[in-house]
Amino acid sequence: MPDDFFAPAIRTLRELAEAEQACRRCSLYRDATQAVPGEGDPHAMLMLVGEQPGDKEDLAGRPFVGPAGRILDRALGEAGIDRRKVFVTNAVKHFKYEWRGKRRLHKKPNAGEIDICRWWLDLERRLVRPATIVAMGATAARGVFGRAVTIARERGRPQPAPDGSALFVTIHPSLLLRLEGDDEKAAEYARFVADLRAAARSSAAAAGAAQPETTASSARNSSTSTRMFSE
Repeated sequence: MPDDFFAPAIRTLRELAEAEQACRRCSLYRDATQAVPGEGDPHAMLMLVGEQPGDKEDLAGRPFVGPAGRILDRALGEAGIDRRKVFVTNAVKHFKYEWRGKRRLHKKPNAGEIDICRWWLDLERRLVRPATIVAMGATAARGVFGRAVTIARERGRPQPAPDGSALFVTIHPSLLLRLEGDDEKAAEYARFVADLRAAARSSAAAAGAAQPETTASSARNSSTSTRMFSE
C-alpha cells in the first residue's frame, strides 16, 4: 500500500481513526481486537506518545486505560497537567502480544512494525500540531524520532523537530509496574513526574509565544477591515 493511499481523504482525527481501523500495513491487525487511535484535545499543545496498546486498551479501543494509564493519570495530576487538554496516543496502533496460559502479555513491536506504523503517528502530529511531544519508552521514541533512541542518554534533553515542535523522551509508565524495590520505584516515579513537568513548561512557553503573534494578526486583520469599510 503506498504511503499516500489515505492521505488525500484524511482531514480530521475522526477520519484518521476510521482509516486506522482499516489498516493492513502490517500483520498486527490479525490478532488484535481493533486499532487504538489517539484521543484528547484535537488542538493540544502537548502530545504524549506511548508504545502500543495493552490488553485493556485493545478491548476498550482507547489509549492508557489500564494499569499503566492509572500511573500516567496520577503523574499528570502531580505534574499539573490536565489529561483532557493533551493528546494521548501510541507509536503502534495494534496490540502485539503472546499467550501465557489464558493471559495476553505484551510483546514488544519490532523495528519494522514501528516504522510502518509511524505513518499514522505522523498524520496525528500533522493534524494536532502539538508544540511539545513526549515519547514514553523506546518504542515510542523510535516512532517519534524515526530512529533508535537510548532513553538514558536523551532523557532530559529536549530535541527540536523539523516541524518546530520540541521532543522529549522519558520512561513508559509500565516500567514502574515492573520495578520491585520501593526506593527505586519512588525515585523513578519522581523523575517521570519531573519529565512531564518539563514538557508542560515547554508547551506553555510555546503557547505564550504564539499568543502575541495571534493577537497581532487579529489586530492587522481588524485594521484592514476598518480601512476597507471606510473607503
